[in-house]
Amino acid sequence: MENQNCDGRNRKDIHIGQEVEIVQKRDQRSGELTGGVVKRILTKSPNHSHGIKVLLETGEVGRVKKC
Repeated sequence: MENQNCDGRNRKDIHIGQEVEIVQKRDQRSGELTGGVVKRILTKSPNHSHGIKVLLETGEVGRVKKC
């Protein structure tokens, strides 16, 4: 994981090809994290209170919790 201060809420901290941990919609209650590499950044706004939504290379979609 790249940046110690990165909590996934600022789009400028997320980059394509970066390893991140996301929470998928189905895992929001449990908080289970899924690791992977960012393929696309789906959130257009510069920040999001629940985390920037990304598409991983594996096809999973979720909000970044750790980067």
